[in-house]
Amino acid sequence: MTLDSLQLLFFKNYDDAALRLSPGLNCFIGDNGSGKTNLLDAIHYLSLTKSAITASDALCIKQDADFFVVKGIFSSNNITEKETIQVSLRQGQKKTVTHDKQAYERMADHIGRYPAVLISPYDTDLIRQGSEERRKYFDSLMAQLDHEFLEHLISYNSLLRQRNAVLKQGGHSNAHGFDREYLLAIDEQLAPLGQQLTALREAFLIDYLPIFQRHYEQLADGREQVLLTYKSQLAGAEFAQLLRLNERKDFMMQRSTVGSHRDDFVFLMNDQPVKSHASQGQQKSFAIALKLAQFELLAAKQQKKPLLLLDDIFDRLDDKRIARLLELVADETFGQVFLTDTNLERTDQALARVAVPIIRFRVQNGTVAPV
Repeated sequence: MTLDSLQLLFFKNYDDAALRLSPGLNCFIGDNGSGKTNLLDAIHYLSLTKSAITASDALCIKQDADFFVVKGIFSSNNITEKETIQVSLRQGQKKTVTHDKQAYERMADHIGRYPAVLISPYDTDLIRQGSEERRKYFDSLMAQLDHEFLEHLISYNSLLRQRNAVLKQGGHSNAHGFDREYLLAIDEQLAPLGQQLTALREAFLIDYLPIFQRHYEQLADGREQVLLTYKSQLAGAEFAQLLRLNERKDFMMQRSTVGSHRDDFVFLMNDQPVKSHASQGQQKSFAIALKLAQFELLAAKQQKKPLLLLDDIFDRLDDKRIARLLELVADETFGQVFLTDTNLERTDQALARVAVPIIRFRVQNGTVAPV
């Protein structure tokens, strides 16, 4: 699978941009703030229907414009037909995603069709931030791998929002009460979904862990032992019973305090937390290994290589880690690659031994053109 062309209208700092892309390596060269990362984010939209950088789609509309459009034309190695994906948003309206001009009834139907993996300087936030960041990351990966998981997750989150609304409504009531029958009806649907999500996450980690450990060993020469574990309130417990036991606490807190939405993935190195006991270099290797394992799993499941987006790796990674990534590019472990850098000469030197087709683009003040 390759992205043959990319077109932007009023997306972030771009008025209008149109790119014909290489099936191999695409390099976006420009100063910081010129819009290089925005091009990667546009590709991320085509894959996952959302930004990798901001939770608000409206922030992706160029200042003084009232809509944005991101359009991409994809092709596959085994079919000659082209497929056009377009993501658009107008101020005050719902986002639209179309496949060959036909709008999806649900955006969830698009997830997993055009997989992509982003490696960026902010990946170590998965280590440094709280459980929500890690849970979102693994849920997003699992959603691309398993449509059943995605359906369960959507239903669970919808019910959770309803449950929290009931709890907040009760907390604001002068009578200090809430519609308990409605709450129980929600819980009856929520409990089995939570149990299923936990079981699917546990099963996923069994497959993911050895792949991750292998990639970390290759990056770090096997000097440390790394481990991922899954921490859930539902482990060995019945979710329905936990909901009843915590009902009063939930009412006081005006939110659901137990459930799959509180689960975490624990990162360990030599049996110690990576966040507090690993060096910056070890944390970077850990984060890259997470993404390389993600790439391998997606490629195996989808029977096609995901798009690989590499953001500012030359500025933020040391020579050893860059060399390992470029080895994988050179031996065509990856398929189509998109890379950003601030220095064309440095990029050319780093890619001197890479034989795949390369197109270099100069990015400057919201404009982009082949070098």
